[in-house]
Amino acid sequence: MFLRIVSILFPLFAIIALGWLVGRRAKPDLTIANKLNMDVFIPALVFAALVSKDFRLGEFLPLAGISVFMVVAFGAVGWVAARLSGVAVKTLVPPTMFNNCGNLGLPLAVLAFGEQALAPAVVMFMVSNLLHFSYGAWLLDHKTRLATIWKVPSVLATLAGIAVGAAGITVWAPLLLAIRMVGDIAIPLMLFSLGVRLTDANFHAWRIGVGGALLRPLSGLAIAALVVSVADLPPLQRALVIVFGALPPAVLNFIFAERYRQEPEKVASIVMIGNLFALIFLPIALALTLQH
Repeated sequence: MFLRIVSILFPLFAIIALGWLVGRRAKPDLTIANKLNMDVFIPALVFAALVSKDFRLGEFLPLAGISVFMVVAFGAVGWVAARLSGVAVKTLVPPTMFNNCGNLGLPLAVLAFGEQALAPAVVMFMVSNLLHFSYGAWLLDHKTRLATIWKVPSVLATLAGIAVGAAGITVWAPLLLAIRMVGDIAIPLMLFSLGVRLTDANFHAWRIGVGGALLRPLSGLAIAALVVSVADLPPLQRALVIVFGALPPAVLNFIFAERYRQEPEKVASIVMIGNLFALIFLPIALALTLQH
């Protein structure tokens, strides 16, 4: 079991470590690469997964509903913790509510459970992504226009993929292959970029960083345990729910905190320490799922 978990996690953290080393030595500016990833590569990955023959929308609707419940529950835990600790709600709730189901969640799902896990993992990622770009943005700035969310490329790709699948349209195989090849860039680039981002880690606010970093996976695993004990889900989706609960805070939380000037140094500590703690909590989640 130990060797199996190491073999699953090693490729992820090897690429993150490579990004960290390159970031330390070369200090590359990945602004354009990250923008391309958000605007082109990730949407291609999402679209290809949604139009796949293995994707049946009706089969994943319960999982989508559960994902909404979990993200909302994560946020409720963050709100209570913020009120009890005196930390600003806008600082603590987003990193608790929105996890790293893109950078880490998608590649981890594929490596741990095979290609058949990509479609349900994408469903969970898109639910979290949609809520992050809508409620998450509104939470930090109540003037945010939610009507513009449809302009987010990954949201457009989701709508297009669902529409094509629901209409029963078969995408021409060479075109779908090209889209998949473009989408294949997304996951390693996300991991590499995460490693580069870790070189900018700010640990000045380390106390709140450690607290928030522990709150995210501990509360997430507790909520995931509750969900799998109640919901009637296939084994693969049950495993993904547990992994989803254990994931660290999304890097996007830090980007949003910078954009809206919401104590970015504290959010950065929560995000960066949380992703380092993933070395502890992801093996625990995998041990819980792989033993069944």
